[in-house]
Amino acid sequence: MLHNPASKYRPFAPVNLRDRTWPDAQITHPPIWCSVDLRDGNQALIEPMDVERKIRMFEQLVKIGFKQIEVGFPSASQTEFDFMRKLIEEKRIPEDVTVQVLTQAREHLIQRTFEALEGVPRAIVHLYNATAPVMRRVVLNMSEDEIVDLARTHAQMFKDFAARYPQTQWQFEYSPEMYSDTELEFSTRVIDAVTEVWEASPEKKCIINLPTTVEHSSPNVFADMVEWTCRNIQRRDGVIVSVHPHNDRGTGTATAELALMAGADRLEGCLFGNGERTGNLDIVNVALNMYIQGVSPGLDFSNIDAIRATVEYCNQLPVHPRHPYVGDLVYTSFSGSHQDAIKKAFAARKEGDIWDMPYLPIDPKDLGRSYEAVIRVNSQSGKGGIAYLLEAEYGVQLPRRLQIEFSQVVQHEMDALGTEFAAADLWKIFEKEYCLFNDHGLQYAMQQEKGLVKLQGSLQWQGQTVPLQGSGNGAIDAFVQALSNGLGCTLRVQDYSEHAIGQGANAQAMAYVELRVNDDQTIYGVGTDANIVSASMHAILSGLQRSKLQVAETA
Repeated sequence: MLHNPASKYRPFAPVNLRDRTWPDAQITHPPIWCSVDLRDGNQALIEPMDVERKIRMFEQLVKIGFKQIEVGFPSASQTEFDFMRKLIEEKRIPEDVTVQVLTQAREHLIQRTFEALEGVPRAIVHLYNATAPVMRRVVLNMSEDEIVDLARTHAQMFKDFAARYPQTQWQFEYSPEMYSDTELEFSTRVIDAVTEVWEASPEKKCIINLPTTVEHSSPNVFADMVEWTCRNIQRRDGVIVSVHPHNDRGTGTATAELALMAGADRLEGCLFGNGERTGNLDIVNVALNMYIQGVSPGLDFSNIDAIRATVEYCNQLPVHPRHPYVGDLVYTSFSGSHQDAIKKAFAARKEGDIWDMPYLPIDPKDLGRSYEAVIRVNSQSGKGGIAYLLEAEYGVQLPRRLQIEFSQVVQHEMDALGTEFAAADLWKIFEKEYCLFNDHGLQYAMQQEKGLVKLQGSLQWQGQTVPLQGSGNGAIDAFVQALSNGLGCTLRVQDYSEHAIGQGANAQAMAYVELRVNDDQTIYGVGTDANIVSASMHAILSGLQRSKLQVAETA
């Protein structure tokens, strides 16, 4: 690093806004939310989502409550184009949801984008072109006048192409890309040129999106920029001001919140902050920050672990264990003084009291989390050591949440015996707790028919032979359906992982499943077998048996 960074980097110039009003503003209602997980977030992945993952993400976003979802860049590739067509032709877009797509300011790309949207009931079409000095000078080699003409020309193309599809309810969005690095007077000039072409009015509002394409300033400076822009653009009453923060400085959440205080109406971002470089705005973070201030965000995160499981599956990226609100460890205190304060506060709290708890800004139960990690925090102190010993001695690689669950079982045994446990002791507890070698007399046969797996078989359950019959997208899905039918319960696999133990002919598969049982209990099961499918089925049975035992113990 340089001794004098000023020789290489210049400070971001402040905005001359002496009468700023945003510092005294409060966020009293949610913005218009727009998820960009399927476009901006997808472009940022090491492996972009396939169609199955895109569908799963889209359905998750709808379930959370997003009414605007940017689903892709249909002119960028055939895959993106085909996904847009799939959503439309299979009528997967709910009546209260508007899809959004992005296109560069190029005629053939705009044409291709509108072709992809043919037949869609409602759509936001998002146009962008770069406006920052470095882009004008180095990349585009264009003058300010040429940039304005470019934006105006392609804004007119939007109107012309939209007129060819009158059955669709269109809304237009424009981004002066790299707004955060563009002179305010010039970005305003470009915005005004676009809104003039689009004839923005209170009856026909367009969206003007102000991105922090790269974070260079502190959040208060960006808030000044937003307030200045809101004051100075023409046709403000016909404009929905949107912001699209990135997180290069690690201040994306603050940037979004201050921008709302400065007059922004709408936020674009991703679940848990996925996105290029250091990511986009974490919409979950901002929404739940509002929630703990008593403002309903209009988005449902009451089963945040299931949402995280979907995001991790679709993005093939983990969510950090200390990520705000959702990480495995965010409601866990390891300090003895913290533990004591939390336990005393829980003991003193009455149902219906305003939430006022030390070290816990939100009630974990509001997000579908339990109090176990909070109340019995001592049981988690040794989870890392427990996991290490089982892996080192037995090759077992426990998923993080299973580490937490099993460490509580071990702590209970430690409390009862008061002795130190070796790896062999831990393995015995593990075998017993997860019914590791009880196969329940499972017998099954499977066949594929028209893309579905059909399963028939039987198992021994509580002294009875239970017939199994089910179908699904794969063997596990079919088995879960068969169990649900045969045992009269509701089962859902929330998380799954597996690995091999040993090598060669003696290798065994170890499978771990996180089950949701009857929509009110989340529990792990573990199974082992030479066959990975059978190991997975045994893991599901393990979790189901543990569920029954726990229910019986609390009855």
